[in-house]
Amino acid sequence: MIKENKRWIYVILGILIMMFLGTVYSYSVFRASIEDTYIVGTTLSGLPYMISLASYAAFMFISGRFIKTVNPKIIIAVGGLLVAFGWVLSSFTSNIYTLTLTYGIVIGAGVGVIYGVPMDVVAKWFPESKGFIVGLVLLGFGLSPFITAPLSRVLIERFGLHNTFLILGLSFGILIPLFGAAFKYPVKEYETQKIKKDDDKKKIKDFDTVEMIKTKTFKGLYLNFIIGTMIGLTVIGLTTMIGTEIIGISEVNVAFFMSLFAVFNGVGRPIFGWLTDNLSSKKAMVVSFGLIFTASLLMIFAGRGNAILYGISLSIYWLNLGGWLAIAPTSTIKLFGLKNYSQNYGVVFTAYGIGALVGVGTSGMIIDILGSFKYLFYYIILLSILGILITKRYINN
Repeated sequence: MIKENKRWIYVILGILIMMFLGTVYSYSVFRASIEDTYIVGTTLSGLPYMISLASYAAFMFISGRFIKTVNPKIIIAVGGLLVAFGWVLSSFTSNIYTLTLTYGIVIGAGVGVIYGVPMDVVAKWFPESKGFIVGLVLLGFGLSPFITAPLSRVLIERFGLHNTFLILGLSFGILIPLFGAAFKYPVKEYETQKIKKDDDKKKIKDFDTVEMIKTKTFKGLYLNFIIGTMIGLTVIGLTTMIGTEIIGISEVNVAFFMSLFAVFNGVGRPIFGWLTDNLSSKKAMVVSFGLIFTASLLMIFAGRGNAILYGISLSIYWLNLGGWLAIAPTSTIKLFGLKNYSQNYGVVFTAYGIGALVGVGTSGMIIDILGSFKYLFYYIILLSILGILITKRYINN
C-alpha cells in the first residue's frame, strides 16, 4: 500500500518538471519581440525554435542509451543545469545566430537529456496502465504554456526580452534539480508483480532496437511521427502570428488564447495515450489526422475577426501535437515491448527532430515566398492525407 501511494509522487513531480521543460512551446510569445530585437523575418525568427526542437530530439536519443545505467536524479540534475545555462546565456545574445546557439542547442540539449527520464520511471512504476500514465506525465509539458505564455508576456512587458530569459533560467536552475532529486526506479520484483496482474492475457514481444528498425510497423510509426510533429510544431510556433495576421487579434489576447490551447495540448496526451492503449495505434493515428484535416479546413474559411474559428482550429492542432507525443511513446511500448523502451523510444523520437526541422523550415519559406498564412493550411491538409495513407499501409495494430 505504501508503494502504491508513493508511486504517484513520481507522476506529480514528473508533471512539474515537464511543465518547466515545456516553456519551449511558449516560443510563439517571444517571437514578435525576437523579430523586433534582432530585426529578422519569419524564417530566421523560427531558427532558434527549430534548432531547439531538433537538439532536444537528438539529445533524447543520446540520453536514452544511458537511462538504465545512470541514476535518474543525476540525469535530471545535469539536464536541468543545461536548461538553466541556455536561458541565462540567451539573455546576453545580440543576434539571432547566437540566440540559435543558446536557446536552440543548449536549452534543447537540456530538455532532451531530461525528457525521457520521468516517462521511463513512471512506465516502470505503472506497467499496468502505461499509455495513460505516460500521457499524464506529459500533460505537464503540454500545459506549460497555460502558465508560461501569459507569465512570459507579462515579464517581457515589464522587464524586456533578455531579462525575461535571465529570470526563467535562474528559476529553472533551482527547481528542476530540486524536484528531480526524488526520482528512482521500483525494485524489479514490484514491476514484475504489477505486469503479471495485468498482462497475463496478452504477451508483447520485447524487440531490441535493431529488430524494431527492421519492421514495417516501425517505418509507419516513424513517418507518421514526423508528419504529426511537422504539423503540430509548425502551428504552435506560429500561433501568435496566425492570430494577429489572419484574425486580427492583439498579441496580449493571443497570449490568453494560448492558455486555452495549452490545456488542449496537455489533455491530448492522456486522451491519446488512453486511446492508443485501449483501442489501437492505428485507430488513434487515423483519429488524429482526421481532426487535423478538419482544423485546416476551418482555418481556410476563417477571416478577419473570426476568433471563434481560430479558437476551435488552434485548439484542435494543439490537442493533436499533445496527442502525438503520447501516441508515439505508447505505440513504442505497445508494439515493441517495455523491456527496451528507453532505447527504442530514443530512436523513434529522432522523428520529432526531423519533423521540427522540416516543418518549421518549410512553413517559414511558404509564408515568406507566398506572402500569406492561408497557404500553410493547404500544405497541412496534404500532410494529414499522407499520414492517413501511411497508417493504412504500415500500421496493423
